[in-house]
Amino acid sequence: MKKYIFLILVGFCASQLQAQEIRDALRYAQDNITGTARFRAMSGAFGALGGDLSAINVNPAGSAIFSNNQVGLSLSNNSISNNSNYFGEKTKQTDNSFDLNQAGGVFVFQNQYSSSNWKKFSIAINFENTSNLNNSIFSAGTNPTHSIDSYFLSYANGIPLSVLENSNYDELGHGAQQAFLGYQAYVINPASTNSTNTIYSSNVPSGGNYYHENAITTKGYNGKLSFNAATSYKDKLYIGINLNSHFTDFRQLSRFYEDNNASLTPSYTISRLQFDNELYTYGTGFSFQLGAIAKVTNELRLGLAYESPTWYRLSDEFTQKLIGVSANTSGELAPDVVNPNVTNYYDPYKLQTPSKWTGSMAYVFGKKGLISIDYALKDYSNTKFKPENDTYFRGLNSNINSLLSSTNELHIGAEYKIEAWSLRGGYRYEQSPYKNKTTIGDLTGYSTGIGYNFGGTKLDLSYATFKRDTKQGFFDQGLTDGAAINTKNNTVTLTLLFEL
Repeated sequence: MKKYIFLILVGFCASQLQAQEIRDALRYAQDNITGTARFRAMSGAFGALGGDLSAINVNPAGSAIFSNNQVGLSLSNNSISNNSNYFGEKTKQTDNSFDLNQAGGVFVFQNQYSSSNWKKFSIAINFENTSNLNNSIFSAGTNPTHSIDSYFLSYANGIPLSVLENSNYDELGHGAQQAFLGYQAYVINPASTNSTNTIYSSNVPSGGNYYHENAITTKGYNGKLSFNAATSYKDKLYIGINLNSHFTDFRQLSRFYEDNNASLTPSYTISRLQFDNELYTYGTGFSFQLGAIAKVTNELRLGLAYESPTWYRLSDEFTQKLIGVSANTSGELAPDVVNPNVTNYYDPYKLQTPSKWTGSMAYVFGKKGLISIDYALKDYSNTKFKPENDTYFRGLNSNINSLLSSTNELHIGAEYKIEAWSLRGGYRYEQSPYKNKTTIGDLTGYSTGIGYNFGGTKLDLSYATFKRDTKQGFFDQGLTDGAAINTKNNTVTLTLLFEL
Protein backbone atom coordinates (compact mmCIF):
# COMPACT_ATOMS: atom_id res chain seq x y z
CA MET A 1 0.00 0.00 0.00
CA LYS A 2 2.76 2.42 0.87
CA LYS A 3 5.99 3.38 -0.77
CA TYR A 4 9.17 4.52 0.88
CA ILE A 5 10.61 7.83 -0.18
CA PHE A 6 14.31 8.31 0.13
CA LEU A 7 15.66 10.74 -2.40
CA ILE A 8 19.39 10.08 -2.48
CA LEU A 9 20.11 13.52 -3.72
CA VAL A 10 22.49 16.05 -2.27
CA GLY A 11 21.48 18.99 -4.40
CA PHE A 12 21.49 22.68 -5.02
CA CYS A 13 18.19 24.53 -4.90
CA ALA A 14 18.11 28.19 -5.89
CA SER A 15 14.52 28.98 -5.02
CA GLN A 16 12.89 32.33 -5.69
CA LEU A 17 10.57 31.71 -2.78
CA GLN A 18 11.95 32.65 0.63
CA ALA A 19 11.40 31.26 4.11
CA GLN A 20 12.29 34.22 6.32
CA GLU A 21 10.05 35.28 9.21
CA ILE A 22 9.73 38.29 11.51
CA ARG A 23 11.62 36.44 14.24
CA ASP A 24 14.60 36.16 11.87
CA ALA A 25 14.69 39.94 11.47
CA LEU A 26 14.51 40.55 15.21
CA ARG A 27 17.45 38.23 15.79
CA TYR A 28 19.64 40.91 14.21
CA ALA A 29 17.63 44.03 15.06
CA GLN A 30 17.39 43.70 18.85
CA ASP A 31 20.16 45.06 21.06
CA ASN A 32 21.95 43.29 23.87
CA ILE A 33 24.07 44.60 26.73
CA THR A 34 27.50 43.12 26.08
CA GLY A 35 31.07 44.33 26.45
CA THR A 36 33.31 45.10 29.41
CA ALA A 37 32.46 44.16 32.97
CA ARG A 38 32.20 47.82 34.00
CA PHE A 39 29.83 48.54 31.12
CA ARG A 40 27.65 45.54 31.98
CA ALA A 41 27.70 46.27 35.71
CA MET A 42 26.12 49.68 34.99
CA SER A 43 23.58 48.23 32.50
CA GLY A 44 25.17 50.04 29.57
CA ALA A 45 24.31 53.55 30.79
CA PHE A 46 27.39 55.21 29.31
CA GLY A 47 26.04 57.58 26.66
CA ALA A 48 27.22 60.71 28.49
CA LEU A 49 30.21 59.15 30.26
CA GLY A 50 32.60 57.53 27.82
CA GLY A 51 35.96 56.44 29.14
CA ASP A 52 35.16 52.75 28.56
CA LEU A 53 35.92 50.60 25.52
CA SER A 54 32.32 49.40 25.27
CA ALA A 55 30.94 52.91 25.84
CA ILE A 56 31.90 53.83 22.27
CA ASN A 57 29.19 51.41 21.09
CA VAL A 58 26.62 53.73 22.68
CA ASN A 59 28.25 57.09 21.91
CA PRO A 60 31.42 57.20 19.76
CA ALA A 61 32.45 60.49 21.35
CA GLY A 62 33.28 58.50 24.49
CA SER A 63 36.79 57.55 23.33
CA ALA A 64 37.90 61.20 23.61
CA ILE A 65 37.18 61.04 27.37
CA PHE A 66 40.17 58.71 27.87
CA SER A 67 43.29 60.33 29.30
CA ASN A 68 45.67 57.48 28.47
CA ASN A 69 46.09 54.67 25.99
CA GLN A 70 44.30 51.53 27.09
CA VAL A 71 43.78 47.94 25.90
CA GLY A 72 41.55 45.30 27.39
CA LEU A 73 39.69 42.06 26.92
CA SER A 74 36.62 40.48 28.53
CA LEU A 75 35.55 36.90 29.18
CA SER A 76 31.95 35.98 29.88
CA ASN A 77 29.94 33.04 31.09
CA ASN A 78 26.38 33.17 29.82
CA SER A 79 23.59 31.02 31.30
CA ILE A 80 20.06 30.96 29.85
CA SER A 81 17.11 29.25 31.51
CA ASN A 82 13.90 28.77 29.51
CA ASN A 83 10.74 27.77 31.37
CA SER A 84 8.02 26.60 29.01
CA ASN A 85 4.29 26.21 29.57
CA TYR A 86 2.37 24.42 26.81
CA PHE A 87 -1.30 23.78 27.60
CA GLY A 88 -0.50 23.54 31.30
CA GLU A 89 2.52 21.24 31.08
CA LYS A 90 5.71 22.88 32.28
CA THR A 91 9.24 22.05 31.14
CA LYS A 92 12.64 23.67 31.67
CA GLN A 93 15.77 23.80 29.53
CA THR A 94 19.08 25.52 30.28
CA ASP A 95 22.11 26.40 28.19
CA ASN A 96 25.52 27.55 29.37
CA SER A 97 28.38 28.96 27.28
CA PHE A 98 31.72 30.66 27.77
CA ASP A 99 33.31 33.10 25.32
CA LEU A 100 35.75 35.94 24.69
CA ASN A 101 33.11 38.60 24.17
CA GLN A 102 35.19 41.80 23.95
CA ALA A 103 38.68 42.92 23.01
CA GLY A 104 39.95 46.31 21.97
CA GLY A 105 42.14 49.30 22.52
CA VAL A 106 42.08 53.11 22.46
CA PHE A 107 44.99 55.43 21.67
CA VAL A 108 44.96 59.08 22.75
CA PHE A 109 47.01 61.82 21.07
CA GLN A 110 47.43 65.12 22.89
CA ASN A 111 47.62 68.29 20.81
CA GLN A 112 51.13 69.71 21.17
CA TYR A 113 50.02 73.21 20.20
CA SER A 114 48.81 74.84 23.42
CA SER A 115 47.07 77.63 21.52
CA SER A 116 44.64 75.23 19.82
CA ASN A 117 41.19 74.64 21.27
CA TRP A 118 41.20 71.07 19.95
CA LYS A 119 42.90 69.47 22.92
CA LYS A 120 43.23 65.86 21.85
CA PHE A 121 42.36 63.23 19.27
CA SER A 122 41.66 59.55 19.87
CA ILE A 123 41.27 56.44 17.75
CA ALA A 124 39.97 53.09 18.93
CA ILE A 125 39.23 49.63 17.63
CA ASN A 126 36.93 47.34 19.53
CA PHE A 127 35.45 43.89 18.88
CA GLU A 128 32.33 42.68 20.65
CA ASN A 129 30.21 39.57 20.44
CA THR A 130 27.00 41.62 20.39
CA SER A 131 24.76 38.57 20.66
CA ASN A 132 25.57 35.13 22.00
CA LEU A 133 23.01 33.04 20.09
CA ASN A 134 23.61 29.77 21.98
CA ASN A 135 20.26 28.69 23.41
CA SER A 136 18.03 25.66 24.00
CA ILE A 137 14.25 25.59 24.36
CA PHE A 138 12.14 22.49 24.98
CA SER A 139 8.36 22.50 25.14
CA ALA A 140 6.01 19.57 25.67
CA GLY A 141 2.32 19.15 26.30
CA THR A 142 -0.99 17.91 24.94
CA ASN A 143 -2.84 20.09 22.47
CA PRO A 144 -6.57 19.26 22.73
CA THR A 145 -7.55 20.57 19.30
CA HIS A 146 -4.76 21.17 16.79
CA SER A 147 -2.40 18.85 14.95
CA ILE A 148 0.59 19.62 12.74
CA ASP A 149 -1.53 18.43 9.80
CA SER A 150 -2.82 22.01 9.52
CA TYR A 151 0.72 23.16 8.71
CA PHE A 152 1.03 20.88 5.69
CA LEU A 153 -2.56 21.51 4.58
CA SER A 154 -2.02 25.28 4.64
CA TYR A 155 0.69 24.85 2.00
CA ALA A 156 -0.87 21.98 0.01
CA ASN A 157 -4.33 23.34 -0.79
CA GLY A 158 -4.11 24.99 -4.19
CA ILE A 159 -1.19 22.88 -5.48
CA PRO A 160 -2.06 20.35 -8.24
CA LEU A 161 -1.65 16.71 -7.27
CA SER A 162 0.54 16.17 -10.33
CA VAL A 163 3.16 18.52 -8.82
CA LEU A 164 3.37 16.50 -5.59
CA GLU A 165 3.46 13.16 -7.39
CA ASN A 166 5.77 13.89 -10.30
CA SER A 167 8.23 16.44 -8.90
CA ASN A 168 11.37 16.11 -6.86
CA TYR A 169 11.74 18.09 -3.65
CA ASP A 170 14.64 20.15 -5.04
CA GLU A 171 12.53 21.29 -8.02
CA LEU A 172 9.98 23.06 -5.82
CA GLY A 173 9.76 26.37 -3.96
CA HIS A 174 9.54 26.51 -0.18
CA GLY A 175 5.73 26.31 0.06
CA ALA A 176 5.42 23.41 -2.38
CA GLN A 177 8.23 21.61 -0.55
CA GLN A 178 6.18 21.61 2.66
CA ALA A 179 3.21 20.18 0.79
CA PHE A 180 5.47 17.59 -0.83
CA LEU A 181 6.75 16.41 2.55
CA GLY A 182 3.25 16.10 4.00
CA TYR A 183 1.95 14.20 0.97
CA GLN A 184 4.88 11.78 0.66
CA ALA A 185 4.72 10.96 4.39
CA TYR A 186 0.94 10.34 4.11
CA VAL A 187 0.10 13.12 6.56
CA ILE A 188 -2.32 14.55 4.00
CA ASN A 189 -4.47 12.92 1.30
CA PRO A 190 -5.83 14.33 -1.99
CA ALA A 191 -9.60 14.75 -2.27
CA SER A 192 -9.42 12.88 -5.58
CA THR A 193 -6.78 11.04 -7.60
CA ASN A 194 -7.23 13.39 -10.56
CA SER A 195 -3.90 14.99 -11.47
CA THR A 196 -5.55 18.43 -11.42
CA ASN A 197 -6.81 18.00 -7.85
CA THR A 198 -5.90 20.95 -5.59
CA ILE A 199 -7.84 20.04 -2.44
CA TYR A 200 -6.38 17.95 0.39
CA SER A 201 -7.54 16.51 3.69
CA SER A 202 -5.79 15.30 6.80
CA ASN A 203 -4.76 11.72 7.41
CA VAL A 204 -4.35 12.47 11.12
CA PRO A 205 -7.36 11.22 13.08
CA SER A 206 -9.58 13.94 14.50
CA GLY A 207 -11.03 14.07 17.97
CA GLY A 208 -7.89 12.92 19.76
CA ASN A 209 -5.52 14.75 22.04
CA TYR A 210 -2.26 15.58 20.28
CA TYR A 211 0.88 15.24 22.36
CA HIS A 212 3.58 17.61 21.14
CA GLU A 213 7.27 18.05 21.80
CA ASN A 214 9.18 20.95 20.27
CA ALA A 215 12.94 21.20 20.79
CA ILE A 216 14.94 24.15 19.41
CA THR A 217 18.71 24.35 19.71
CA THR A 218 20.62 27.37 18.41
CA LYS A 219 24.33 28.07 18.10
CA GLY A 220 26.23 31.09 16.86
CA TYR A 221 26.89 34.77 17.35
CA ASN A 222 26.46 38.30 16.02
CA GLY A 223 29.78 40.11 16.05
CA LYS A 224 30.76 43.74 15.52
CA LEU A 225 34.14 45.31 14.86
CA SER A 226 34.12 49.08 15.45
CA PHE A 227 36.64 51.58 14.10
CA ASN A 228 36.37 54.79 16.09
CA ALA A 229 37.70 58.34 15.95
CA ALA A 230 36.88 61.19 18.33
CA THR A 231 38.16 64.60 19.35
CA SER A 232 37.82 67.10 22.20
CA TYR A 233 37.13 70.83 21.91
CA LYS A 234 38.29 72.84 24.94
CA ASP A 235 37.72 69.68 27.01
CA LYS A 236 34.07 70.75 27.00
CA LEU A 237 32.70 69.19 23.82
CA TYR A 238 33.54 65.72 22.56
CA ILE A 239 32.47 64.43 19.15
CA GLY A 240 33.08 61.07 17.52
CA ILE A 241 32.25 58.62 14.77
CA ASN A 242 32.17 54.82 14.48
CA LEU A 243 32.37 52.73 11.33
CA ASN A 244 31.10 49.26 12.20
CA SER A 245 31.62 45.96 10.42
CA HIS A 246 29.07 43.29 11.38
CA PHE A 247 29.20 39.55 10.85
CA THR A 248 26.90 36.73 11.84
CA ASP A 249 26.98 32.94 11.92
CA PHE A 250 23.82 31.20 13.14
CA ARG A 251 22.53 27.62 13.18
CA GLN A 252 19.14 26.47 14.38
CA LEU A 253 17.99 22.86 14.65
CA SER A 254 14.33 22.29 15.47
CA ARG A 255 12.66 18.95 16.06
CA PHE A 256 8.88 18.64 16.36
CA TYR A 257 7.22 15.40 17.51
CA GLU A 258 3.52 14.49 17.61
CA ASP A 259 1.47 11.48 18.57
CA ASN A 260 -2.21 11.07 19.36
CA ASN A 261 -4.48 8.87 21.43
CA ALA A 262 -7.28 8.59 18.87
CA SER A 263 -9.01 5.24 18.55
CA LEU A 264 -7.60 3.16 15.72
CA THR A 265 -9.77 2.18 12.76
CA PRO A 266 -9.40 -0.42 9.97
CA SER A 267 -8.06 2.38 7.75
CA TYR A 268 -4.49 3.53 8.15
CA THR A 269 -4.02 6.92 9.78
CA ILE A 270 -0.98 8.78 11.09
CA SER A 271 -0.29 7.78 14.69
CA ARG A 272 2.96 9.72 15.21
CA LEU A 273 5.49 11.78 13.30
CA GLN A 274 8.75 13.69 13.62
CA PHE A 275 9.58 16.84 11.65
CA ASP A 276 13.19 18.12 11.56
CA ASN A 277 14.28 21.50 10.22
CA GLU A 278 17.79 22.96 10.17
CA LEU A 279 18.59 26.57 9.26
CA TYR A 280 22.05 28.05 8.71
CA THR A 281 22.33 31.83 8.24
CA TYR A 282 25.56 33.70 7.64
CA GLY A 283 26.55 37.09 6.32
CA THR A 284 28.02 40.52 6.90
CA GLY A 285 26.78 44.05 7.45
CA PHE A 286 27.72 47.68 7.90
CA SER A 287 26.57 50.55 10.11
CA PHE A 288 27.86 53.88 11.39
CA GLN A 289 27.38 55.96 14.52
CA LEU A 290 27.71 59.65 15.32
CA GLY A 291 27.81 61.12 18.80
CA ALA A 292 28.57 64.10 20.99
CA ILE A 293 29.12 64.65 24.71
CA ALA A 294 28.93 68.09 26.32
CA LYS A 295 30.53 68.81 29.69
CA VAL A 296 28.00 71.42 30.87
CA THR A 297 29.71 71.82 34.25
CA ASN A 298 32.46 69.85 35.94
CA GLU A 299 29.74 67.58 37.31
CA LEU A 300 27.00 67.52 34.64
CA ARG A 301 27.42 65.87 31.24
CA LEU A 302 24.92 65.47 28.40
CA GLY A 303 25.17 63.08 25.45
CA LEU A 304 23.40 62.53 22.14
CA ALA A 305 24.10 59.69 19.72
CA TYR A 306 22.69 58.38 16.46
CA GLU A 307 23.11 54.80 15.26
CA SER A 308 22.31 54.15 11.62
CA PRO A 309 20.44 51.10 10.38
CA THR A 310 22.61 48.04 9.92
CA TRP A 311 22.61 46.94 6.31
CA TYR A 312 23.08 43.17 6.24
CA ARG A 313 23.67 40.87 3.30
CA LEU A 314 22.65 37.39 4.38
CA SER A 315 22.49 33.88 2.97
CA ASP A 316 20.36 30.97 4.16
CA GLU A 317 20.78 27.23 3.88
CA PHE A 318 17.86 25.04 4.87
CA THR A 319 17.32 21.28 5.21
CA GLN A 320 14.29 19.21 6.21
CA LYS A 321 13.23 15.66 7.05
CA LEU A 322 9.82 14.21 7.91
CA ILE A 323 9.08 10.76 9.37
CA GLY A 324 5.50 9.54 9.58
CA VAL A 325 4.21 6.33 11.18
CA SER A 326 0.81 4.98 10.14
CA ALA A 327 -1.28 2.50 12.10
CA ASN A 328 -4.67 0.77 12.11
CA THR A 329 -6.36 -1.83 14.28
CA SER A 330 -3.85 -4.42 13.07
CA GLY A 331 -0.82 -2.43 14.19
CA GLU A 332 1.80 -0.03 12.88
CA LEU A 333 3.49 0.04 9.51
CA ALA A 334 7.17 0.73 9.02
CA PRO A 335 7.95 4.46 9.13
CA ASP A 336 7.66 6.53 5.97
CA VAL A 337 10.93 8.46 5.89
CA VAL A 338 10.94 11.49 3.62
CA ASN A 339 14.57 12.55 3.70
CA PRO A 340 15.44 14.46 0.52
CA ASN A 341 19.07 14.99 1.59
CA VAL A 342 18.79 18.32 -0.19
CA THR A 343 20.19 21.62 1.03
CA ASN A 344 18.16 24.60 -0.13
CA TYR A 345 20.48 27.49 -0.98
CA TYR A 346 18.29 30.57 -1.12
CA ASP A 347 19.20 33.65 -3.10
CA PRO A 348 21.22 36.09 -0.95
CA TYR A 349 19.01 38.81 0.46
CA LYS A 350 19.39 42.07 2.37
CA LEU A 351 18.08 43.04 5.77
CA GLN A 352 17.91 46.61 7.04
CA THR A 353 17.50 46.96 10.80
CA PRO A 354 16.07 50.17 12.35
CA SER A 355 18.12 53.18 13.37
CA LYS A 356 18.39 54.34 16.99
CA TRP A 357 18.64 57.63 18.89
CA THR A 358 20.09 57.77 22.41
CA GLY A 359 19.95 60.74 24.78
CA SER A 360 22.06 60.63 27.93
CA MET A 361 22.76 62.49 31.15
CA ALA A 362 25.41 61.85 33.78
CA TYR A 363 26.32 63.52 37.05
CA VAL A 364 29.85 63.00 38.37
CA PHE A 365 30.52 63.47 42.09
CA GLY A 366 34.18 64.41 41.75
CA LYS A 367 36.32 61.31 42.25
CA LYS A 368 33.78 59.64 44.55
CA GLY A 369 31.25 58.34 42.08
CA LEU A 370 28.64 59.00 39.42
CA ILE A 371 25.11 58.29 38.23
CA SER A 372 24.17 57.98 34.58
CA ILE A 373 20.90 57.68 32.62
CA ASP A 374 20.40 56.71 28.97
CA TYR A 375 17.08 56.92 27.12
CA ALA A 376 16.80 55.44 23.62
CA LEU A 377 14.20 55.34 20.83
CA LYS A 378 14.03 52.67 18.15
CA ASP A 379 11.25 51.98 15.61
CA TYR A 380 11.19 48.27 14.74
CA SER A 381 8.43 48.78 12.16
CA ASN A 382 11.14 50.26 9.90
CA THR A 383 12.85 46.87 9.63
CA LYS A 384 12.95 45.79 5.99
CA PHE A 385 13.86 42.74 3.95
CA LYS A 386 15.18 43.51 0.48
CA PRO A 387 14.75 43.50 -2.46
CA GLU A 388 11.47 45.20 -1.59
CA ASN A 389 9.95 44.41 -4.99
CA ASP A 390 10.15 40.68 -4.18
CA THR A 391 6.59 39.43 -3.73
CA TYR A 392 7.33 37.48 -0.55
CA PHE A 393 9.41 40.26 1.03
CA ARG A 394 6.76 42.83 0.18
CA GLY A 395 4.20 40.84 2.16
CA LEU A 396 6.64 40.18 5.00
CA ASN A 397 7.58 43.87 5.25
CA SER A 398 3.90 44.74 5.36
CA ASN A 399 3.45 42.37 8.30
CA ILE A 400 6.48 43.87 10.04
CA ASN A 401 5.04 47.34 9.63
CA SER A 402 1.65 46.31 11.03
CA LEU A 403 2.89 44.08 13.89
CA LEU A 404 5.98 45.89 15.18
CA SER A 405 6.23 49.34 16.75
CA SER A 406 8.63 51.93 18.14
CA THR A 407 10.16 51.19 21.54
CA ASN A 408 11.65 53.04 24.49
CA GLU A 409 14.73 51.91 26.39
CA LEU A 410 15.89 53.09 29.79
CA HIS A 411 19.33 52.38 31.24
CA ILE A 412 20.45 53.59 34.66
CA GLY A 413 23.92 53.04 36.10
CA ALA A 414 25.83 54.15 39.19
CA GLU A 415 29.38 53.83 40.49
CA TYR A 416 30.89 54.59 43.89
CA LYS A 417 34.63 54.57 44.59
CA ILE A 418 36.36 53.64 47.84
CA GLU A 419 40.08 54.22 47.32
CA ALA A 420 41.15 51.64 44.72
CA TRP A 421 37.79 49.84 44.79
CA SER A 422 34.76 50.62 42.65
CA LEU A 423 31.23 49.44 43.44
CA ARG A 424 28.69 49.46 40.60
CA GLY A 425 25.04 48.77 39.90
CA GLY A 426 22.51 49.19 37.09
CA TYR A 427 18.96 48.79 35.83
CA ARG A 428 17.58 48.40 32.30
CA TYR A 429 14.12 48.33 30.80
CA GLU A 430 13.28 47.72 27.16
CA GLN A 431 9.80 47.72 25.67
CA SER A 432 8.53 44.91 23.48
CA PRO A 433 9.04 45.44 19.73
CA TYR A 434 5.56 43.94 19.17
CA LYS A 435 2.41 46.01 19.38
CA ASN A 436 0.60 43.16 21.17
CA LYS A 437 3.35 42.99 23.89
CA THR A 438 2.80 39.21 23.97
CA THR A 439 4.76 37.62 21.14
CA ILE A 440 7.83 39.16 22.76
CA GLY A 441 7.29 40.87 26.11
CA ASP A 442 9.05 43.75 27.82
CA LEU A 443 12.55 43.18 29.18
CA THR A 444 13.63 44.02 32.73
CA GLY A 445 17.21 43.62 33.92
CA TYR A 446 19.51 44.36 36.83
CA SER A 447 23.28 44.34 37.20
CA THR A 448 26.02 44.78 39.74
CA GLY A 449 29.79 44.66 39.79
CA ILE A 450 33.07 45.47 41.46
CA GLY A 451 36.45 46.70 40.23
CA TYR A 452 39.95 47.17 41.56
CA ASN A 453 42.59 49.57 40.22
CA PHE A 454 46.13 48.24 40.65
CA GLY A 455 47.58 51.37 39.07
CA GLY A 456 48.42 50.54 35.49
CA THR A 457 46.14 47.52 35.52
CA LYS A 458 42.43 47.24 36.29
CA LEU A 459 40.37 44.15 37.03
CA ASP A 460 36.57 44.31 36.83
CA LEU A 461 33.88 41.73 37.57
CA SER A 462 30.16 42.01 36.87
CA TYR A 463 26.94 40.04 37.17
CA ALA A 464 23.93 40.91 35.02
CA THR A 465 20.50 39.31 34.79
CA PHE A 466 17.36 39.96 32.79
CA LYS A 467 14.05 38.25 32.14
CA ARG A 468 11.61 38.34 29.26
CA ASP A 469 8.42 36.45 28.34
CA THR A 470 7.67 35.29 24.79
CA LYS A 471 4.89 33.36 23.09
CA GLN A 472 5.50 32.42 19.50
CA GLY A 473 3.88 29.70 17.45
CA PHE A 474 5.78 26.52 16.70
CA PHE A 475 5.25 27.28 13.00
CA ASP A 476 4.54 30.44 11.05
CA GLN A 477 1.28 29.12 9.59
CA GLY A 478 -1.10 26.22 10.16
CA LEU A 479 -0.10 25.07 13.64
CA THR A 480 0.46 28.52 15.16
CA ASP A 481 -0.11 27.36 18.74
CA GLY A 482 3.00 27.80 20.82
CA ALA A 483 4.32 27.61 24.34
CA ALA A 484 4.61 30.52 26.73
CA ILE A 485 8.33 30.88 27.43
CA ASN A 486 9.82 32.67 30.42
CA THR A 487 13.49 33.34 29.72
CA LYS A 488 16.02 34.30 32.38
CA ASN A 489 19.55 35.21 31.37
CA ASN A 490 22.49 35.42 33.78
CA THR A 491 25.93 36.65 32.70
CA VAL A 492 29.19 36.89 34.62
CA THR A 493 31.92 38.98 32.97
CA LEU A 494 35.58 39.45 33.86
CA THR A 495 37.59 42.26 32.25
CA LEU A 496 41.31 42.90 32.40
CA LEU A 497 42.51 46.38 31.34
CA PHE A 498 46.01 47.73 30.84
CA GLU A 499 46.98 51.38 30.63
CA LEU A 500 49.87 51.98 28.24
